[in-house]
Amino acid sequence: MRTGLQYRVAAVVFAVGSLMTSQFMRADDKLPKELLQYVQDAKRRGVMESRIREQAQKLGWAAAMVDNALARQTGANPADEDNGATATSPAGTRKPTRQIPSPSASHSTASSGQVPDDYQIGAGDNLQVSVWKEPDVSVPSVVVRSDGKITVPLIKEVEVAGLTPRQAEKLITDGLSKFITDANVTVVVAAVNSKKVYLIGAVRKEGTLPYIYGMTVMQSLSEAGGLTEYAKRKKIYVLRTENGRDYRLEFNYDEVVRGERMEQNIVLLPADTVVVPH
Repeated sequence: MRTGLQYRVAAVVFAVGSLMTSQFMRADDKLPKELLQYVQDAKRRGVMESRIREQAQKLGWAAAMVDNALARQTGANPADEDNGATATSPAGTRKPTRQIPSPSASHSTASSGQVPDDYQIGAGDNLQVSVWKEPDVSVPSVVVRSDGKITVPLIKEVEVAGLTPRQAEKLITDGLSKFITDANVTVVVAAVNSKKVYLIGAVRKEGTLPYIYGMTVMQSLSEAGGLTEYAKRKKIYVLRTENGRDYRLEFNYDEVVRGERMEQNIVLLPADTVVVPH
């Protein structure tokens, strides 16, 4: 049986827990509607959370508030975002009045959330250029031309080939500074078309594949329709040139299928060639 002291301790613990929960809920309810919308739009476009956090803080929202908004958006129902959200916007910023367009779905190419920070934009890549609260300047979809340039309203031609998305953001921001004060620019690589991997030999579909960030040898073989009946499954290899040096990386299909020596199922890099001997 519980003693009077045990009941009192339990009551105190329950009260403290209830207070903390209510405080958390009140804090969450006070998240600015504009911040929730900003995070939702960015997540829909595939922007990485680290980038969302950085951009949102540039706009004046506190780091803790941004983290709460990110946590709320994870698995959140969009309809819930209007419940209790205030119309408060961070000091010194303007309220967003538009919905940033979502990218066209494409599972055959890499999305923005998947390309590494040091990814270099190339001709053929599909980009999204979003300028917060400036729909007339934003470009929902633009393909990098063969000359490495894209067209952005107000500043016209911008050469982005060879730049990382963040470098392209800075270049566009600098160009817009003559027309827009403190422009908040996000460049998203919506589709990677400038990078290829190559498959030759005993695969059902020889030729090139669009480079997908994170694609493994096994995945590339699957994209090529699989091996033919004449393939030397234990003699497959990847040819790679890196920093001026050529490498030959062995791949035993049968071992990987059995779940053995999985380290040979490497992640491919742009311009890798997967060779399947007959």
